[in-house]
Amino acid sequence: MALEAWLMDDSNEDQRLPHHRNPKELLTMDYLAELGVLYWKLNPENYENDSELAKIRDERGYDYMDLLDMCPEKVSNYEEKLKNFFTEHIHKDEEIRYCLAGSGYFDVRDKDDRWVRISMKPGDLIVLPAGIYHRFSTPATTSS
Repeated sequence: MALEAWLMDDSNEDQRLPHHRNPKELLTMDYLAELGVLYWKLNPENYENDSELAKIRDERGYDYMDLLDMCPEKVSNYEEKLKNFFTEHIHKDEEIRYCLAGSGYFDVRDKDDRWVRISMKPGDLIVLPAGIYHRFSTPATTSS
């Protein structure tokens, strides 16, 4: 299954809800590519020995990796950290995220300053370009 992305509504409800517009406005991979968001679908069960992941890392010059279990059972001060991750921010370098288990939402601002929500599931690897405003949240139901 391909990555799902949509334009978000303007609701101030819980950040962990999907925030679809009514009607839903799903976006294409081409739309994400126009924003500079790159995507690969990989095998999360074999990430340590995945030749495709190794090729991506080599071609893009990635030499660092850290793992984060973003779930209440494994992260101290989970709610506080989740609020920090949901604060809009920007980086001077690319941000690379690979979902090995569970799920998460990456929100990015499009060229019209609208929030685009990207729903990540196991095996989804995205690269957010340098200079794009973004934030992160987990869905309302998250399991480790």
